[in-house]
Amino acid sequence: MTRPRILSRAGIPGAQRVVVKVGSSSISGANAGQIEPLVDALATAHARGTEVILVSSGAIATGMPYLKLDARPNDLATQQAAAAVGQNVLIFRYQDSLRRYGIVAGQVLLTAGDLENPTHTSNAQRAMDRLLGLRILPIVNENDTVATHEIRFGDNDRLAAMVSQLVGADALILLSDVDALYTRPPQEPGAVKITEVPLGDDLAGVTFGDIGSAGVGTGGAATKVSAARLAAAAGTAVLVTSTANVAAALSGAELGTWFEPAAL
Repeated sequence: MTRPRILSRAGIPGAQRVVVKVGSSSISGANAGQIEPLVDALATAHARGTEVILVSSGAIATGMPYLKLDARPNDLATQQAAAAVGQNVLIFRYQDSLRRYGIVAGQVLLTAGDLENPTHTSNAQRAMDRLLGLRILPIVNENDTVATHEIRFGDNDRLAAMVSQLVGADALILLSDVDALYTRPPQEPGAVKITEVPLGDDLAGVTFGDIGSAGVGTGGAATKVSAARLAAAAGTAVLVTSTANVAAALSGAELGTWFEPAAL
């Protein structure tokens, strides 16, 4: 069956399969309460028949308080320990919120190695397709407990782009603390919102900042641009906006930064 090519934000509500990625700082610590409105938006899309995949960061950040850590650990072993605790809590929070809608979550943990190995990739693709066919909402995260520095995705923006390719998503929505991409960090004077990025645009002259103010994530605007280009080149439309705008984004509102997908 041929899926509709999403050519604008207005086409997102009609997408058959959508990947939504949310960052650590948006759903952990003081912002843990944003899980419920995020779930509300995902459930609305799910109810109209859209197959929704959530790529969620946050395992390490969620586990930190349970390990009595005030800052993200630098050593791999402590990161793994925090992820082991935090992933359990994070999935519980999502499922507890999804229960209001009678939606069941399915946890999918991946390493970069999984998506570089043809057999593992085929297995992951088959499992995701079956979960979606059963109307389960897959929640994907990097398998931080077993991943090493050498085989990490680096950030979950790249993971989301690769998952979009894996499942043949029509659209990818990358969420952060900022409503769109800007020509320079938005708090700086002269920053201008970037509303459209044509295919192949190298965004010359644009300066991107680092990770968000919470300091618990690993990505930033530059990683979102890299991930958006990867997904768009594979034919997936990409929208970059804030977690607070997720409901409007899934409804087709004119907001955020739009990356034109390639015609395949």
